[in-house]
Amino acid sequence: MSLYSVYVRTYNVYMNVTLSIDDEVMQRARRRAEVLGTSVNQLVREYLEQLAGKTDPNEDAAEFERLSLLAKGDSRGWKFDREQLHERR
Repeated sequence: MSLYSVYVRTYNVYMNVTLSIDDEVMQRARRRAEVLGTSVNQLVREYLEQLAGKTDPNEDAAEFERLSLLAKGDSRGWKFDREQLHERR
């Protein structure tokens, strides 16, 4: 009986996309990205990854739990109001 080894590599392939965006919107996005210490390209990439569901639901749940524990149940005085919740606008 012979034993075969197979090596597999994964390559990330990035696609260039052209978008039509209003100049004013692009200027504001660049300023916002600069304040955040990133690029508009990175912000768009992260948004599309989130939109496409690339995030792991288990990681999201763990992050929610971590943040909940940090808050220690302190709502800072906010009270749940059922009427406001169901208020139609």
